Amino acid sequence: MSQRAREAATRVRAAGPEPLTRLGRRAYARVSEATAGLRMEPSFILIGAQRCGTTSLFRALTAHPQLVPPTFHKGVNYFDLNYYRGPQWYRSHFPVAEFARRRAGRHGPPAAFEASGYYLYHPQAMERLGHDLPAVKLVAMLRDPVERAFSAHKHELARGYEREDFERALELEDERLAGEAERIRADPAYQSFAHRHHSYRHRGQYAEQLERVYEFFPRAQVHVIDSADYFSQPAPEFRRLLAFLGLRPFEPACATANARPGPPMDERCRRMLEEHFLPHDERLAKLLGRQLSWVR
Repeated sequence: MSQRAREAATRVRAAGPEPLTRLGRRAYARVSEATAGLRMEPSFILIGAQRCGTTSLFRALTAHPQLVPPTFHKGVNYFDLNYYRGPQWYRSHFPVAEFARRRAGRHGPPAAFEASGYYLYHPQAMERLGHDLPAVKLVAMLRDPVERAFSAHKHELARGYEREDFERALELEDERLAGEAERIRADPAYQSFAHRHHSYRHRGQYAEQLERVYEFFPRAQVHVIDSADYFSQPAPEFRRLLAFLGLRPFEPACATANARPGPPMDERCRRMLEEHFLPHDERLAKLLGRQLSWVR
């Protein structure tokens, strides 16, 4: 890395006013894009689902001595929101290969990775991934879709992206999402606010999303984790994941869920969602060849 790039990176990491931080990031990104050919491509990607534990898993993986995450954020959001920016822009977010090898040292060859909870649900992300990175491994975490929907609503409410209560948001969901997937497919630069922030039931219909993954990737490249198993038995689940990724054994800190506090779900909403998801869960169990922890 050049002296200019190191100075830009230092400015970004230093605490300071947010406008200055953004300026430093832009400067560093320009330098990084110019050196994209020297940078790593991800060996694997956490593709979601949203509110299923990917943030906790990302943190655990970041502690592994062979693994290097993107420079600024866990997710680059290239294959969903920024694909129009091009492959050099994407590569600019990963470390220079030589420096990553030095960092990993005796632990083994380094591996870069990223995470986006939107990749699994986005209507074009898997096709783009399959075209650009056909050898990449994919990791999906799935949670009880009823609890996931409620958690997503609390998350969007807290961020100011949702104003309706949970029951009303569910009533509005189909109307809000009408035609959005088609608009995304028609325009690579189009970003749908509703598709990202107001999909509560649809994001929990995992089988149709995994079927899309399997259209573009062989099953041997896809590892699916039941979030409940990971948080109740993190050590064996993490060992299985590392074996899938071809990484040396490593014991991370205890897994903790990235939960949001709040009142419990209304029981009427819960029953409605359980009924809605039943055929989707049956389809998912058949697709994976195993029963899910949340199916009673």
